[in-house]
Amino acid sequence: MMSEKHDAPTSSSTETSSKDNGVGPKATIKNVDMSEELQQEAVDITSAALEKYNIEKDIAAQIKKEFDKRHGPTWHVVVGKNFGSYVTHETKHFIYFYVGSLAVLIWKS
Repeated sequence: MMSEKHDAPTSSSTETSSKDNGVGPKATIKNVDMSEELQQEAVDITSAALEKYNIEKDIAAQIKKEFDKRHGPTWHVVVGKNFGSYVTHETKHFIYFYVGSLAVLIWKS
């Protein structure tokens, strides 16, 4: 189980770019229990959703749809600028990161 209040990013975070080429929005990873490959995929899927949608609910729905399709159900996604969470996730299936000021929480249960 994981409990965390989601505040602004700190300087001790890992940063990665979309598509591993340094182009696109920087993702600041705050907390993770996920393979490096799946982390990069989460950032890439999120970047694509951000390009396509402006509404947080639509962004989250697109990310969930993609994760369910690629990795089987059941994935959960929260996207927003101010939220708290307390989730239980499968081992190696959790990531919490920021893209700019937008927080993204993805986990599988």
